[in-house]
Amino acid sequence: MTTPTTELQIEYRRMGEGDLPAAHALSQAVRWPHRLEDWRFVHRLGTGFVAECEGTIVGTASCWAYGGDHGSLGMVIVSPDAQGKGIGRELMTRVLRELGERTTMLIATPAGQPLYESLGFVATGRIHQHQGTVFEPVMAVPPAGERIRPIGASDGPKLARLASRALGMPRATVLDELRKVSDGVVLDSGGEPAGFAFCRRFGRGYAIGPVVAPDTERAKALIAHWIGVRAGSFVRIDVHESGGLSPWVAEMGLDRVDGGIIMVRGEPPHVDEGMRQFAIINQALC
Repeated sequence: MTTPTTELQIEYRRMGEGDLPAAHALSQAVRWPHRLEDWRFVHRLGTGFVAECEGTIVGTASCWAYGGDHGSLGMVIVSPDAQGKGIGRELMTRVLRELGERTTMLIATPAGQPLYESLGFVATGRIHQHQGTVFEPVMAVPPAGERIRPIGASDGPKLARLASRALGMPRATVLDELRKVSDGVVLDSGGEPAGFAFCRRFGRGYAIGPVVAPDTERAKALIAHWIGVRAGSFVRIDVHESGGLSPWVAEMGLDRVDGGIIMVRGEPPHVDEGMRQFAIINQALC
């Protein structure tokens, strides 16, 4: 479909695997850290759309469905040369149509917040982005009787249940794909998973997340584990403001550099207060 957009002839269509190098180049143009491999990961899990002008991709947006009731959207980019022409709104219209009546989450920049509010999204919280290189990490250990161990072959369904409790939406498919590109550890309590954390290659180095745990002390132990393992490497982690870990993460040596606004369209997911997600996968998959 071609839509005239303030003197530009823009074609909107679904994103294919062959579009990912151009999408990656667009994200580099706006100084996003994503590698081409990071684009491929999120694309495998969802549906994307592109805006194309004279054979050049000038906009992208993607969405992900989690069962029949929930979804998220992200990777919304418009080329600096094509901004202010309604391209972002048209791409948003398409991903929202794809998700239908699902409760939909996104993480917005302050600049994007007014557009999302006009489409029915409401701010519900904040994310703090931390990054840097830690050479001498401080240890944090789990409570007595608990230990951190590698994720085992039989842990998958149990971790999916913990993640679903923490976010209030199905996470099995996302975690299955995440395990293919990540290393993961479990907080083991009496032989059963009580929390977990993943770490994967991302951007300039590594990303920690998601981190799911019953409380802040156990979340700290999981995060400290990965900071220790990746000592000397560039690491990023995006934590929920509500979890209260941002000052501690900064003290560990990962400076707070940015953030985002959590926004929801529809009824917010019902989470289990006994299990929380302290750090997200990324600002698309939440």
